[in-house]
Amino acid sequence: MTTTTPTGPLTGLRVLDLTRVLAGPTCTQMLGDLGAEVIKIERPEAGDDTRGFAPPYVPNTRESAYFVGVNRNKKSVTVDIASPEGQEIVLKLLESCDILVENFKVGALAKYGLGFEQLNKKFPGLIYCSITGFGQTGPYAPRPGYDALIQAMGGVMSLTGEIEGEPQKVGVPVADLFAGLYGCIGILSALRHKQLTGQGQQVDIGMLDTSVAWLANQASNFLATGENPPRLSNQHPNIVPYQVFPTADGYMVLSIGNDPTFERFCKNFGLEHLLSDERYATNAARVQNRALVTETMTALTRTMPTKEWIAKLEALKIGCGPINTLKDVFSDPHVIARNMTVQMQHASGKEVTVIANPVKLSATPPTYRSAAPILGQHNEEVLGSLGYDAAAIEAMRKAGTI
Repeated sequence: MTTTTPTGPLTGLRVLDLTRVLAGPTCTQMLGDLGAEVIKIERPEAGDDTRGFAPPYVPNTRESAYFVGVNRNKKSVTVDIASPEGQEIVLKLLESCDILVENFKVGALAKYGLGFEQLNKKFPGLIYCSITGFGQTGPYAPRPGYDALIQAMGGVMSLTGEIEGEPQKVGVPVADLFAGLYGCIGILSALRHKQLTGQGQQVDIGMLDTSVAWLANQASNFLATGENPPRLSNQHPNIVPYQVFPTADGYMVLSIGNDPTFERFCKNFGLEHLLSDERYATNAARVQNRALVTETMTALTRTMPTKEWIAKLEALKIGCGPINTLKDVFSDPHVIARNMTVQMQHASGKEVTVIANPVKLSATPPTYRSAAPILGQHNEEVLGSLGYDAAAIEAMRKAGTI
C-alpha cells in the first residue's frame, strides 16, 4: 500500500545507510519497506554509483531505472565522510540511529573513525552491518567484490549454461541480491538480541559466503560424493524429467517431481508402456538414464503447442509453465493479482513504477512511502533536525562537505 506514514514491524527504528550499488541498497530498502526510517548518505555531486547506470532512465525523470529500483523509502543526504565536518554529521546522526549498514572495502571506514570497533565504543547498542565481497576475515578480505566475480568464484557458474558450452552467470545479479537479503536477516536477528540484552554487534556478510550457502542441493551433492556436479543446462540434477522441453511452437518447463506424477503423466499421454520398463519406473532409474528419458519425452512434447500442453498438464495437476519474457511476467494475471508492481510519486513530479516487496504480512504489510530520492533531496530536513541552521547548511554546501 502507498502511504506517507511509516508503519510496519520496524517502525520507529532509524537506519544510517552507507551503501551503494545493489547488495547494500537491497538490504536497506527491505528495512525501509518494513517501516524503518532510512537515511542514505551519498557523495556530494556524484551520489550512489547506480545513479549513473543508465540508460535506461525512468520515463520523464533524470533518474536511472537501476537506482530507482532499489532506493525507495530512503532519505538522501549528501555528506563527504572524508572530511572532519562530514564525520561529525555522521556521528550526530548515529546518536539517534539503531542500525548502520555499509559496503565499503574492509577497513575503509576506520580511516574516518567510522569502523565497527570505533563506533561500538561510542554506541554500544548500534547494530553495524558490513556487506563486502569476501567478509571481514580470511585471505581474500581486502579484495573488492563484484557480482559476476562472485558468481564465478562461488561455483554457480560452473553449474549454469549449456552442457557443452561455456559457463554462464545468472541473468540477474543474484550474488548481490542474496547478500543484501542475508544482511537483512542478520540485522533482524541482531535486533532481537539487542532487545534482550541491549547489546549491539557487527553483522559480517561476505558475498562469497552467501553464494556458497545458496548452492543448496548442488553443494550437498558434492559434499556427499566428492564429485563436481556436471553442468546440465536446464535439467535438474536429482529429478528427471524436470527441465525445459521443446513444444510445437516454443518451449515449456515440465516439473515431474515424483513417481506418482510420472505415472499420471504416462497414463494420460500414451506412455503407459514406460511404467513397466525399469529404465523409467523410478526417479533414481530416470536420473541414471537421463538422456534416454529426455529423448523420449522430447519426441512427445514437440507434438503440441505450449498453450495446449499447459492447459492439459494443469488439469492433471502436473507442474508446468511457459518461459515468459518480462513483458509476459508483468502482464500475467497472477502477478497482477499479487500486486507485484506499485506506482509511486517521484520528486520530479512524475509517477514511477517499481517492483513491490514480495513479503506479505497480514498485520503489518510493507509500505511505500517515498520513491527513490533525488540526490541530496533531504539535506535541509535531516541536517536541520541535527541543529544546523540554514546558514550553516549553506556554508557546508559551499565547502563541499554536503
